[in-house]
Amino acid sequence: MTVRNPNDPIEVKRHSFAHLTAAAVLRLWPGSRLGVGPVIDDGFYHDVQVPDGGMLAEEDLRQIEAEVRKMIAEKQSFKREMKKINDAITWLKERGQVFTQELAEDLKASGEKEVSFYSNGEFANMCTGPHVKSTKELDPQAFSLARLAGVFWKSDSSRPQIQRIYGVAFGNKKDLKAYFAQQEAAKKRDHRKIGKELDLFTFSPLVGAGLPLFTPRGTLLRRLIEDYISSLQEPLGYERVWIPHLAKSDLYKTSGHWDKFKDDLFHVRGKYEKTEFVMKPMNCPHHTQIYASRPRSYRDLPLRLCEFGVIYRDEQPGELQGLSRVRSITQDDGHVFCRPDQISEEAKKVYGIVQEFYRTFGIPLKIRLSVRDQKAPEKYLGTDEIWNTSEKLLRQIIEDEGDDFEVAAGEAAFYGPKIDFMGMDSLRRQWQVATIQLDFNQPQRFGLKYQDKDGTQKEPVMIHRAIAGSIERFLSMMIEHFGGDFPVWLSPVQVALLPVKSAHNAFAEKVATDFRARGIRVEVYSASDTIGKKITIAVKQKIPYILVLGDKEIESGMFSARNRGFRDTISLVAAEFLERVAEKARTKSLEL
Repeated sequence: MTVRNPNDPIEVKRHSFAHLTAAAVLRLWPGSRLGVGPVIDDGFYHDVQVPDGGMLAEEDLRQIEAEVRKMIAEKQSFKREMKKINDAITWLKERGQVFTQELAEDLKASGEKEVSFYSNGEFANMCTGPHVKSTKELDPQAFSLARLAGVFWKSDSSRPQIQRIYGVAFGNKKDLKAYFAQQEAAKKRDHRKIGKELDLFTFSPLVGAGLPLFTPRGTLLRRLIEDYISSLQEPLGYERVWIPHLAKSDLYKTSGHWDKFKDDLFHVRGKYEKTEFVMKPMNCPHHTQIYASRPRSYRDLPLRLCEFGVIYRDEQPGELQGLSRVRSITQDDGHVFCRPDQISEEAKKVYGIVQEFYRTFGIPLKIRLSVRDQKAPEKYLGTDEIWNTSEKLLRQIIEDEGDDFEVAAGEAAFYGPKIDFMGMDSLRRQWQVATIQLDFNQPQRFGLKYQDKDGTQKEPVMIHRAIAGSIERFLSMMIEHFGGDFPVWLSPVQVALLPVKSAHNAFAEKVATDFRARGIRVEVYSASDTIGKKITIAVKQKIPYILVLGDKEIESGMFSARNRGFRDTISLVAAEFLERVAEKARTKSLEL
C-alpha cells in the first residue's frame, strides 16, 4: 500500500483517499477485512472483504463516498507510527486483519524488522505512505468511487475472493469534472461499442472471457498494422521467426521470469510426459534459444529477430476489459542480439521506427526512462554495475535524440531498464505504447556467447523492443483515438458503391472490379433498399467515401462522391477519383 511517486502531490492525495475509503468501509461494516490499496492511473483502488460472506453492491459506493466526505469534514490528521514487525503482526491478528497480517508476515520473511502504520481518527492500518498531513488538504468533491470488481487475494484463484473498490481522485473539483467530461466522450468512442458496430471483433462465452475473436474486417485491420510495422523494420534487417505456444517451465526458470510470473501463467500437463508445460507468457526466452541454436561470431551480430507472437496471461476476470486487457495477447515482439559497441546504433534505429509509426497515426509521444528502484534491489536481476551501465546508455540515447524525458524509478523491467514511449490519443489520454529495453542478464543466464575478433567467447547484449506492443491493446487505443473514423489506408472498406436501383447493380459491379484492380477495398450495396437507407447504412459503417451510382453517372462517367463527415457531394471523373483514393491510401494520409 504505497504511492508510485511520493513527490507527486496528486498521487499522495489519491493514496490518502484510498486510505479513507478503507476507513469508511470499516465504519460502515465493522469487522471488514482489508487488502491492498495502491494508487493507479487517475485514482486508486482498495481491496476489501465485508464480514459474514456479505457483498458490496454498486449502490453502496455512494454511502462509502458520503462517509469519506464526513471524515474529511472532521479535519482528521494522518499520523505515522513505526511498529516492530512482530508487534505489527500481533496487532493485525488481534483485529482479525488476516490479509494485512499475511503481508506483514511476508515482510518479516523478507527480513524487515519494522513497518510503518498510518492512523486517522479511530482508524489505523499498515501502510508505507505517504499521506497528506490532514484531511483539510483534500477537496471532498475531488473524488468519486467508480466501480466494484471481484478479485482473488494475491491474484491466486485458490485464495479467498474479495472485492476491489475503484476510485478516481484529483486535486480539485474542476479537474474531476473535466475527467468525467472526458469519460463521457470516451463512452461514445468505446472500442467495444465501435468494434461491434463496425463488425471488427467479438467474444464468445464458449471460447472464454478475454479471448477475442476477430472477424474478417477486424483481421484485415490487424494485418494492415502488422504489415506496416514489417515495412518499417524489415529494411533495417529484422527477420521473422516463429515459435510454439507452449514451453517447458524450465525455460522460464532459467530466464528468471518464473519467480515473477508463475502465478499468472496457464499451466499445462500432457498425457505422455510428466514435464510441466505452460502457455508461453512472453517470447524473449524462446528467441534466446534460436540464438543459441548454433555458434555465433562477432560478424553475425547484430542478429535481429521479430515476430507477431501470441502470449497468454491468466488475468483475473474482473480485470478483463474488451481488447485493452485480454488473456491472449499478440505482441509485435523483436529482439536484437548485439555487441556492446552496437547498442546505441541499434536502439536508435528502433527509436526512429517508433517515432515514424506513431506520427502516421497522429499520436504524439512522451518519453520515459524507466529505471530500477534502488531501494528494492531484490526485485531485479543482475549487478549494480550492469544496471548503472544500462541506465547510462539509455539516458544517453534519449539525450542524443534531443527529446525531453522523465525518469520513472521502479518502472524498469526486472531484467533491465527501458525507454517507454507514452502515446497521447485524441482525448488526451496517455497510454504506454512502445518500448526499448536493454538486457545484459538473460544472455548471461542462458549462457549465450559469440566469438569476438580476438577469438575469445563473449556475451551478447539483448535489446527487447515493441512498436505497437500488444496488438489488441493498440487496436483498442486506435479505435478510440479515431472514434472508428479510420484513415483511408486503415478502413476495412474504403469505398461504398450504392446503386440507385437494381438496374444499376451491374454497372456498380463493373466499377467495383476497376477499383479492386487498383487495390481499393470496395463494397457494393446491391440490396433492394431505398437509396436513403443505403446511405444511412454506409454512414453508420464510417466508410470514407460513398458513391451513388445511377443513370446520371452511367451517362456522364462522372462520380458524385460523398466524403465521410460531409453531407455535400463532389463530382469527379472516375479516373481522378480512383487516383485520389489510391494516393490517400499509399501515403497513409490522415485526411480524406
